[in-house]
Amino acid sequence: MKRNFEKIRRLLSNDIGIDLGTANTLVYLRGKGIVVNEPSVVAINQKTGRVVAVGNEAKQMLGRTPGHIVAVRPLVDGVISDFEVTEELITYLINRAQKNNKKLLGPRVVVGVPSGITNVEIRAVRDATKNAGAGEVHIVEEPMAAAIGIRLPVKDPVGSMVLDMGGGTSDIAVISLGGVVRSKNLRIAGDQLNEDIISYIRSEFKILIGEKTAEEIKMAIGSVLSTEVPLEASVKGRDLVTGLPREVIITDSDIRESIAQSIASLVEATKEVLETTPPEVLSDIMHRGMHLSGGGALIQGLAQLLEEEIKIPVHIAADPLSAVARGAGIILENMEEFYDVLIANEDELPPKK
Repeated sequence: MKRNFEKIRRLLSNDIGIDLGTANTLVYLRGKGIVVNEPSVVAINQKTGRVVAVGNEAKQMLGRTPGHIVAVRPLVDGVISDFEVTEELITYLINRAQKNNKKLLGPRVVVGVPSGITNVEIRAVRDATKNAGAGEVHIVEEPMAAAIGIRLPVKDPVGSMVLDMGGGTSDIAVISLGGVVRSKNLRIAGDQLNEDIISYIRSEFKILIGEKTAEEIKMAIGSVLSTEVPLEASVKGRDLVTGLPREVIITDSDIRESIAQSIASLVEATKEVLETTPPEVLSDIMHRGMHLSGGGALIQGLAQLLEEEIKIPVHIAADPLSAVARGAGIILENMEEFYDVLIANEDELPPKK
């Protein structure tokens, strides 16, 4: 009976997995894989209140818009800061994912959120997704989704450790038997590193650069350990003394110095999680290592630095940027198996006695 119902439901609605990130949002459509990968940016015309652009098109407008058009990121540190704009973003993503395959009923959606967010923040994600047209909404913690996405045995009685470093937050989690044993959520991630680079260039070179430029430098020459061949990049910005445009050459050692404090905090937080992990689970992690996912996994030398500091093997996930979206997809494909890893909906909980 259950199987027949599931077959009918699949005929009438789509299954969509969303990695709702601060910097980028990825969407998985059952049977198709990842169909959308766009920046979490929405451009709004303040005169009319209408959405002008979403995703890549809106990101191109960041820092370049006239006064009445504002390009905003509706998610800050992984959680909703602007409910209505987030709703517009999710509506756009769901419609884009179902472009040529719209079905009778609203889709079943699994959304990834940072670990440790409050019930109010979870409800905001759930409501925004429902209002965007979803028929059924399920929430999963991002480190759990990432672990499932990189095929770790999360349901088995063995310890797995994941560091998911995105744009707004970094999630460090130890997982066993389908649950999070220990976790820590940090506001130190890609956006914070961009801020560090902007501050450093402003104080050392007296040049003001934008967030987009900082991100480009970080991706081009960013590293946390010395490289054999020095890397450098030219940076254009506004001279704070003269107010005129100026160009300087930045090296990888400048980037290392600018992000050193944030990376040290990340390493310290990882150690704290390990220090409170039960011994049996810790022995599994020592044997199997820790896995890096998210955009931060691509920072040169980060895996090597963590390995040196925490004395356990560190592996970078295959295609770390899409790990959470792939995990949401696997949950959708095997909902019965993974139902207990989802965050329970308050409405579904039994009444307290």
